Amino acid sequence: MQEIKYRIDDEMGLHARPAGLLVKLAAKYKSDIQLGTPAKMVNAKRIIGVMALTLKQGNDMTMTFNGEDEDEAANAVKAFLEENQFSPAE
Repeated sequence: MQEIKYRIDDEMGLHARPAGLLVKLAAKYKSDIQLGTPAKMVNAKRIIGVMALTLKQGNDMTMTFNGEDEDEAANAVKAFLEENQFSPAE
């Protein structure tokens, strides 16, 4: 299992456009990909769940990857997040 943590830097938070692109990217992989906070995790391949998290600027989010292509999926998602106003959380 892979896990990554990122902070949302975009002043609009995780809004519809980047959320949709993230879901589309996650859907390309066979691995189970979860997104969320310590309070709630959702399937990163489902836009309704991702949008329901209502992640705002400054929030930290965790993504987990579990499956046969988890390394490839985690690397692709990391690259996407860093290109779209997210920074690694500490």
